[in-house]
Amino acid sequence: MKIVIPGGTGQVGRILNRALTATGHEVTVLTRRPVRDGEVHWDGETPGPWAEAIDGSDVVVNLAGRSVSCRYTAANLRAMMDSRVNSAKVVGEVIAAAARPPRVWLQMSTATVYAHRFDAPNDEATGVLGGTEAGVPDYWAYSVEIAKAWERSQEQAETPCTRKVALRSAMVMSPDRGGVFDVLLGLARLGLGGPVAGGKQYVSWIHEHDFVRAVVFLAGRDDLSGPVNLAAPAPLPHRTFVRALRAAWGVPVGLPATKWMAELGAFALRSDTELLLKSRRVVPGRLLEAGFVFDHPQWPEAVDDLVRRVRGEAGSRQH
Repeated sequence: MKIVIPGGTGQVGRILNRALTATGHEVTVLTRRPVRDGEVHWDGETPGPWAEAIDGSDVVVNLAGRSVSCRYTAANLRAMMDSRVNSAKVVGEVIAAAARPPRVWLQMSTATVYAHRFDAPNDEATGVLGGTEAGVPDYWAYSVEIAKAWERSQEQAETPCTRKVALRSAMVMSPDRGGVFDVLLGLARLGLGGPVAGGKQYVSWIHEHDFVRAVVFLAGRDDLSGPVNLAAPAPLPHRTFVRALRAAWGVPVGLPATKWMAELGAFALRSDTELLLKSRRVVPGRLLEAGFVFDHPQWPEAVDDLVRRVRGEAGSRQH
Protein backbone atom coordinates (compact mmCIF):
# COMPACT_ATOMS: atom_id res chain seq x y z
CA MET A 1 0.00 0.00 0.00
CA LYS A 2 0.96 3.61 -0.52
CA ILE A 3 0.69 5.24 2.93
CA VAL A 4 1.09 8.93 3.80
CA ILE A 5 1.80 9.96 7.41
CA PRO A 6 1.43 13.69 8.08
CA GLY A 7 3.32 14.56 11.25
CA GLY A 8 5.15 11.25 11.14
CA THR A 9 8.48 12.24 12.73
CA GLY A 10 7.43 11.87 16.37
CA GLN A 11 7.64 8.69 18.45
CA VAL A 12 4.41 7.15 17.13
CA GLY A 13 5.22 8.15 13.56
CA ARG A 14 8.64 6.53 13.75
CA ILE A 15 7.09 3.33 15.11
CA LEU A 16 4.55 3.21 12.27
CA ASN A 17 7.03 4.16 9.55
CA ARG A 18 9.54 1.55 10.69
CA ALA A 19 6.98 -1.25 10.86
CA LEU A 20 5.12 -0.43 7.65
CA THR A 21 8.30 0.05 5.62
CA ALA A 22 9.67 -3.26 6.95
CA THR A 23 6.58 -5.06 5.62
CA GLY A 24 6.95 -3.61 2.14
CA HIS A 25 4.61 -0.63 2.17
CA GLU A 26 5.57 2.64 0.48
CA VAL A 27 5.56 5.30 3.21
CA THR A 28 5.74 9.07 2.74
CA VAL A 29 6.09 11.29 5.81
CA LEU A 30 4.91 14.92 5.75
CA THR A 31 7.04 17.07 8.05
CA ARG A 32 8.03 20.69 8.59
CA ARG A 33 11.72 19.69 8.49
CA PRO A 34 12.36 16.93 5.93
CA VAL A 35 15.84 15.43 6.22
CA ARG A 36 15.48 11.81 5.06
CA ASP A 37 14.36 9.98 1.96
CA GLY A 38 10.60 9.59 1.94
CA GLU A 39 10.02 12.88 3.79
CA VAL A 40 8.14 15.75 2.12
CA HIS A 41 7.79 19.31 3.39
CA TRP A 42 4.46 20.70 4.60
CA ASP A 43 3.44 23.40 7.06
CA GLY A 44 0.44 21.61 8.53
CA GLU A 45 -1.82 24.57 7.70
CA THR A 46 -2.07 25.22 3.96
CA PRO A 47 -2.31 23.07 0.81
CA GLY A 48 0.88 22.85 -1.22
CA PRO A 49 3.00 20.52 -3.37
CA TRP A 50 2.72 17.93 -0.59
CA ALA A 51 -0.85 17.31 -1.77
CA GLU A 52 0.63 15.24 -4.63
CA ALA A 53 1.67 12.61 -2.07
CA ILE A 54 -1.93 12.18 -0.88
CA ASP A 55 -3.48 12.14 -4.38
CA GLY A 56 -3.24 8.50 -5.42
CA SER A 57 -2.33 7.15 -1.99
CA ASP A 58 -4.21 4.28 -0.35
CA VAL A 59 -4.13 5.33 3.30
CA VAL A 60 -3.52 8.59 5.17
CA VAL A 61 -2.59 8.35 8.88
CA ASN A 62 -2.57 11.89 10.23
CA LEU A 63 -0.51 12.16 13.42
CA ALA A 64 0.19 15.90 13.23
CA GLY A 65 -0.11 18.05 16.34
CA ARG A 66 1.92 19.83 19.02
CA SER A 67 3.46 17.28 21.42
CA VAL A 68 1.80 16.81 24.81
CA SER A 69 5.26 16.53 26.35
CA CYS A 70 5.22 20.11 27.59
CA ARG A 71 3.93 22.25 30.40
CA TYR A 72 0.22 22.91 29.95
CA THR A 73 0.49 26.69 29.82
CA ALA A 74 -2.24 28.71 28.09
CA ALA A 75 0.07 29.25 25.10
CA ASN A 76 0.98 25.56 24.81
CA LEU A 77 -2.65 24.45 25.12
CA ARG A 78 -3.62 26.90 22.38
CA ALA A 79 -0.77 25.59 20.21
CA MET A 80 -2.02 22.02 20.79
CA MET A 81 -5.53 23.04 19.75
CA ASP A 82 -4.49 25.00 16.67
CA SER A 83 -1.94 22.47 15.38
CA ARG A 84 -4.37 19.56 15.68
CA VAL A 85 -7.44 21.28 14.30
CA ASN A 86 -5.64 23.09 11.47
CA SER A 87 -3.69 20.04 10.30
CA ALA A 88 -6.80 17.83 10.26
CA LYS A 89 -8.71 20.54 8.40
CA VAL A 90 -6.09 20.93 5.66
CA VAL A 91 -5.66 17.16 5.27
CA GLY A 92 -9.44 16.96 4.76
CA GLU A 93 -9.33 19.75 2.18
CA VAL A 94 -6.57 18.03 0.21
CA ILE A 95 -8.34 14.65 0.30
CA ALA A 96 -11.56 16.33 -0.89
CA ALA A 97 -9.73 17.94 -3.81
CA ALA A 98 -7.78 14.82 -4.84
CA ALA A 99 -8.42 13.26 -8.24
CA ARG A 100 -7.72 9.84 -6.69
CA PRO A 101 -8.47 10.22 -2.98
CA PRO A 102 -7.24 7.62 -0.47
CA ARG A 103 -9.78 4.99 0.51
CA VAL A 104 -9.25 5.59 4.24
CA TRP A 105 -8.14 8.46 6.47
CA LEU A 106 -7.03 7.39 9.94
CA GLN A 107 -6.91 10.50 12.13
CA MET A 108 -5.01 10.47 15.40
CA SER A 109 -7.09 11.38 18.44
CA THR A 110 -6.62 10.59 22.12
CA ALA A 111 -8.06 8.59 25.01
CA THR A 112 -7.94 11.86 26.96
CA VAL A 113 -11.35 12.64 25.44
CA TYR A 114 -12.92 10.37 28.12
CA ALA A 115 -13.81 11.45 31.64
CA HIS A 116 -11.57 11.09 34.67
CA ARG A 117 -13.33 8.18 36.41
CA PHE A 118 -12.73 5.06 38.51
CA ASP A 119 -16.15 3.41 38.52
CA ALA A 120 -16.37 1.84 35.04
CA PRO A 121 -14.35 1.46 31.85
CA ASN A 122 -14.92 3.74 28.86
CA ASP A 123 -15.66 2.09 25.53
CA GLU A 124 -16.88 3.88 22.41
CA ALA A 125 -20.57 3.06 22.98
CA THR A 126 -21.03 3.71 26.70
CA GLY A 127 -17.93 5.74 27.62
CA VAL A 128 -18.41 9.12 29.29
CA LEU A 129 -16.72 12.04 27.55
CA GLY A 130 -14.85 14.36 29.87
CA GLY A 131 -15.00 18.08 30.52
CA THR A 132 -17.56 18.31 33.33
CA GLU A 133 -15.88 16.31 36.12
CA ALA A 134 -15.85 17.86 39.58
CA GLY A 135 -12.67 18.30 41.58
CA VAL A 136 -10.17 18.34 38.71
CA PRO A 137 -8.11 21.26 37.36
CA ASP A 138 -9.99 23.53 34.94
CA TYR A 139 -7.49 23.00 32.14
CA TRP A 140 -8.28 19.26 32.06
CA ALA A 141 -11.59 20.30 30.47
CA TYR A 142 -9.66 22.23 27.83
CA SER A 143 -7.65 19.09 27.01
CA VAL A 144 -10.96 17.34 26.37
CA GLU A 145 -12.11 20.26 24.19
CA ILE A 146 -8.91 19.89 22.15
CA ALA A 147 -9.69 16.20 21.59
CA LYS A 148 -13.30 16.93 20.63
CA ALA A 149 -12.31 19.71 18.22
CA TRP A 150 -9.63 17.45 16.70
CA GLU A 151 -12.21 14.77 15.94
CA ARG A 152 -14.75 17.35 14.76
CA SER A 153 -12.26 18.63 12.17
CA GLN A 154 -12.16 15.19 10.58
CA GLU A 155 -15.90 14.59 10.96
CA GLN A 156 -16.82 17.81 9.15
CA ALA A 157 -14.47 17.21 6.20
CA GLU A 158 -16.39 16.50 2.98
CA THR A 159 -14.64 13.33 1.82
CA PRO A 160 -17.39 11.08 0.41
CA CYS A 161 -14.94 8.68 -1.25
CA THR A 162 -12.72 8.30 1.83
CA ARG A 163 -13.68 6.36 4.97
CA LYS A 164 -12.75 8.19 8.19
CA VAL A 165 -11.59 6.68 11.50
CA ALA A 166 -10.59 8.62 14.63
CA LEU A 167 -7.90 6.78 16.59
CA ARG A 168 -8.58 7.40 20.29
CA SER A 169 -5.16 6.17 21.32
CA ALA A 170 -3.86 5.43 24.78
CA MET A 171 -0.13 5.83 25.54
CA VAL A 172 1.90 3.84 23.00
CA MET A 173 4.58 1.83 24.79
CA SER A 174 7.83 1.12 22.94
CA PRO A 175 11.52 0.84 23.91
CA ASP A 176 12.43 3.90 21.79
CA ARG A 177 14.55 6.54 23.47
CA GLY A 178 12.58 9.58 24.57
CA GLY A 179 9.19 7.86 24.47
CA VAL A 180 6.79 7.57 27.38
CA PHE A 181 8.03 4.10 28.34
CA ASP A 182 11.64 5.30 28.31
CA VAL A 183 10.72 8.10 30.74
CA LEU A 184 8.75 5.80 33.06
CA LEU A 185 11.49 3.18 33.06
CA GLY A 186 14.11 5.85 33.78
CA LEU A 187 12.17 6.96 36.85
CA ALA A 188 11.82 3.36 38.06
CA ARG A 189 15.55 2.73 37.65
CA LEU A 190 16.23 5.79 39.82
CA GLY A 191 14.00 4.35 42.55
CA LEU A 192 11.22 6.84 41.77
CA GLY A 193 8.79 4.33 40.24
CA GLY A 194 6.27 4.27 43.08
CA PRO A 195 2.56 5.09 42.99
CA VAL A 196 1.65 8.73 42.39
CA ALA A 197 -1.03 10.39 44.53
CA GLY A 198 -2.15 7.04 45.95
CA GLY A 199 -2.00 5.18 42.62
CA LYS A 200 -5.73 4.47 42.27
CA GLN A 201 -6.02 6.27 38.92
CA TYR A 202 -6.22 3.96 35.91
CA VAL A 203 -3.53 3.78 33.24
CA SER A 204 -4.52 2.93 29.67
CA TRP A 205 -1.75 1.83 27.35
CA ILE A 206 -1.06 -0.12 24.14
CA HIS A 207 2.05 -2.03 23.09
CA GLU A 208 3.64 -0.63 19.93
CA HIS A 209 3.18 -3.88 18.01
CA ASP A 210 -0.55 -3.91 18.75
CA PHE A 211 -0.81 -0.23 17.82
CA VAL A 212 0.69 -0.93 14.39
CA ARG A 213 -1.42 -4.07 13.95
CA ALA A 214 -4.57 -2.13 14.88
CA VAL A 215 -3.77 0.60 12.34
CA VAL A 216 -3.30 -1.99 9.58
CA PHE A 217 -6.47 -3.80 10.73
CA LEU A 218 -8.54 -0.60 10.60
CA ALA A 219 -7.09 0.34 7.22
CA GLY A 220 -8.38 -2.94 5.84
CA ARG A 221 -11.83 -3.01 7.43
CA ASP A 222 -14.23 -1.11 5.19
CA ASP A 223 -17.06 -1.58 7.72
CA LEU A 224 -15.40 0.45 10.48
CA SER A 225 -15.54 4.24 10.70
CA GLY A 226 -15.80 6.89 13.40
CA PRO A 227 -14.07 6.76 16.80
CA VAL A 228 -12.12 3.61 17.70
CA ASN A 229 -10.26 3.14 20.99
CA LEU A 230 -6.67 2.00 20.54
CA ALA A 231 -5.88 0.66 24.00
CA ALA A 232 -5.06 -2.73 25.46
CA PRO A 233 -8.13 -4.45 26.94
CA ALA A 234 -6.75 -4.41 30.49
CA PRO A 235 -6.19 -0.90 31.86
CA LEU A 236 -4.97 -1.08 35.43
CA PRO A 237 -4.46 1.15 38.48
CA HIS A 238 -1.26 3.17 38.47
CA ARG A 239 -0.07 1.40 41.63
CA THR A 240 -0.29 -2.01 39.90
CA PHE A 241 1.12 -0.59 36.66
CA VAL A 242 4.33 0.71 38.26
CA ARG A 243 4.72 -2.42 40.42
CA ALA A 244 4.83 -4.55 37.26
CA LEU A 245 7.30 -2.11 35.68
CA ARG A 246 9.62 -2.35 38.70
CA ALA A 247 9.34 -6.14 38.74
CA ALA A 248 10.24 -6.39 35.05
CA TRP A 249 13.44 -4.36 35.55
CA GLY A 250 14.23 -5.90 38.93
CA VAL A 251 13.85 -2.77 41.06
CA PRO A 252 12.60 -3.86 44.51
CA VAL A 253 11.09 -0.57 45.66
CA GLY A 254 9.82 2.69 44.24
CA LEU A 255 9.32 5.83 46.26
CA PRO A 256 5.67 6.90 46.27
CA ALA A 257 4.94 10.45 45.21
CA THR A 258 2.35 12.81 46.59
CA LYS A 259 0.41 15.10 44.28
CA TRP A 260 2.75 18.03 44.95
CA MET A 261 5.81 15.82 44.36
CA ALA A 262 4.27 14.78 41.03
CA GLU A 263 3.89 18.46 40.17
CA LEU A 264 7.57 19.06 40.91
CA GLY A 265 8.58 16.02 38.85
CA ALA A 266 6.38 17.04 35.94
CA PHE A 267 7.90 20.52 36.04
CA ALA A 268 11.41 19.02 35.93
CA LEU A 269 10.43 16.80 32.98
CA ARG A 270 8.76 19.75 31.21
CA SER A 271 5.53 17.79 31.19
CA ASP A 272 2.24 17.99 33.08
CA THR A 273 0.62 16.12 35.95
CA GLU A 274 -2.51 15.39 33.89
CA LEU A 275 -0.51 12.61 32.22
CA LEU A 276 0.07 11.03 35.67
CA LEU A 277 -3.06 11.91 37.63
CA LYS A 278 -5.98 11.58 35.21
CA SER A 279 -7.69 8.20 35.48
CA ARG A 280 -7.91 6.90 31.91
CA ARG A 281 -9.88 3.66 32.10
CA VAL A 282 -10.29 3.05 28.37
CA VAL A 283 -11.11 -0.28 26.70
CA PRO A 284 -11.13 -1.23 22.98
CA GLY A 285 -14.80 -2.15 22.56
CA ARG A 286 -15.02 -1.76 18.78
CA LEU A 287 -11.70 -3.48 18.02
CA LEU A 288 -12.67 -6.51 20.11
CA GLU A 289 -16.16 -6.65 18.55
CA ALA A 290 -14.56 -6.58 15.10
CA GLY A 291 -12.42 -9.62 15.98
CA PHE A 292 -9.07 -7.94 16.61
CA VAL A 293 -6.88 -10.10 18.86
CA PHE A 294 -4.18 -8.38 20.92
CA ASP A 295 -0.71 -9.91 21.00
CA HIS A 296 -0.01 -8.07 24.26
CA PRO A 297 -3.31 -7.75 26.16
CA GLN A 298 -1.88 -7.75 29.71
CA TRP A 299 0.61 -5.23 31.10
CA PRO A 300 2.93 -7.62 33.06
CA GLU A 301 3.67 -9.61 29.90
CA ALA A 302 3.91 -6.49 27.73
CA VAL A 303 6.35 -4.75 30.08
CA ASP A 304 8.50 -7.90 30.24
CA ASP A 305 8.77 -7.79 26.45
CA LEU A 306 9.63 -4.07 26.43
CA VAL A 307 12.29 -4.44 29.14
CA ARG A 308 13.82 -7.43 27.35
CA ARG A 309 14.17 -5.33 24.21
CA VAL A 310 15.61 -2.35 26.09
CA ARG A 311 18.24 -4.61 27.65
CA GLY A 312 18.94 -6.23 24.28
CA GLU A 313 19.42 -2.91 22.54
CA ALA A 314 21.66 -1.65 25.36
CA GLY A 315 23.76 -4.80 25.05
CA SER A 316 24.08 -4.49 21.27
CA ARG A 317 25.28 -0.87 21.64
CA GLN A 318 28.08 -2.00 23.94
CA HIS A 319 29.47 -4.55 21.46
